[in-house]
Amino acid sequence: MNETNEQTDIFLWANNTDGIKKELDVEFFLFSKNFTPYTTQFMSDLNAQIKPMFLFDVINYVNLGAGTGLSVRDFEMSDAEENVLLRTNLSNVRHAETLIHTIQHQRDDIIEFSEQEHEFKRMKGIIARFTSKDASMKPFYVVKQISQGQVLQGATAWEFRDGKFGAFQADVGLKIASDNQVLIVGDDIFVFNQGKFERLFNYDYKKQLLADKKVAEIEKQFKLSFPDGLDLQTLVRDRKKSMNKLQKIEIAGITQEQVIDYADEMQLEIMTDDAGAIIILDGNDLDTFVSLINEDYITSEITGRRYEVKSKRLLDPAEGEPPRG
Repeated sequence: MNETNEQTDIFLWANNTDGIKKELDVEFFLFSKNFTPYTTQFMSDLNAQIKPMFLFDVINYVNLGAGTGLSVRDFEMSDAEENVLLRTNLSNVRHAETLIHTIQHQRDDIIEFSEQEHEFKRMKGIIARFTSKDASMKPFYVVKQISQGQVLQGATAWEFRDGKFGAFQADVGLKIASDNQVLIVGDDIFVFNQGKFERLFNYDYKKQLLADKKVAEIEKQFKLSFPDGLDLQTLVRDRKKSMNKLQKIEIAGITQEQVIDYADEMQLEIMTDDAGAIIILDGNDLDTFVSLINEDYITSEITGRRYEVKSKRLLDPAEGEPPRG
């Protein structure tokens, strides 16, 4: 965690922002499920909707909360409750930190979104970046999830106009969610909707904490080799399948040699280096390795075919364990 930066006083921030909210400039970015950001533009006829939809309700919620006892608590130590605003450090949420860093420092590298090239169905969220004209306030960001259920594709959508149905004229239509979701101010993320925040940035702290502990166990027990710039923890955080599986996995009785022999038996492409370390190049290799130490592969005694087991129900209990009925 980043402990060196002073936390934002959200009540002071809301009060100050309220006074200049009409003068703030705003620009929009889309980001994909792979957390690639894209620039985008909006037509002037949306000006009347943008700030009420993205900013005013955030300010009003905090200002109202100042008078009703709204408390701010750390996201990792609390659950969503009435009259509680959750907060975490930007540095804790890697995908959010990377997006903001790219927008702030690598703006020239961000390309403009095109439906033909990038497909709106791959977009995960929209970021509104607010700046003051005189730079008296640092930029801040309001983030909302894009629900594909609220997206209209031009090729299949109809519009109703002047009493008649007709072909939808735009490439894509989008209904913006009206609820407050995520606000990023400086090095702080304020979470108004816990579920949407977690889905926006693939951030599940409790699962991640358990997975990190399991990663430490795996690193003690197995010799693994990664390309430069990658490590086991980084890969696990990006692979939901493996992170979920690591919550229950038991590795105490499994050796390096058993994993390699098991992979050979199942004809899986697991490579080792000259030192005998298992080579993991990417997320697919990681998924295979985790499935191996979880014993997820079987060979049918009848057909000889190999299967990956999706759901495992133990039929023969361990010695001393009562039968399962």
